Amino acid sequence: MTHNHSEQIKDAKILAAVGYWGFLCILPLVLMKDNKFAVYHGKQGLVLFIFLVGGFILGILPLFGTIIYRAVLFIYLVSLLWGTIAALAGKKAHIPLVSDLAEKIIL
Repeated sequence: MTHNHSEQIKDAKILAAVGYWGFLCILPLVLMKDNKFAVYHGKQGLVLFIFLVGGFILGILPLFGTIIYRAVLFIYLVSLLWGTIAALAGKKAHIPLVSDLAEKIIL
């Protein structure tokens, strides 16, 4: 790890962590768009936010909507905590499926 890379991580930890909290995913993507660490976490936060919104929409379905939404909410909260803790620790969180989708996002 180069000195420049460690400085990028140090500068971006808080915004990278905030990027997992719902619509706040936009903050690291806009405010630190040149910081690879912040953008990495911001993209994952964006994928999780879209997942949450999709779960909310599916939650209106009769019969299974509530079950689907609760499952989505549980997965979202676990992933949110995982990503937040990793970002604050200065590490990349490889969240299954989320990371793969986030890598495909081009900003």
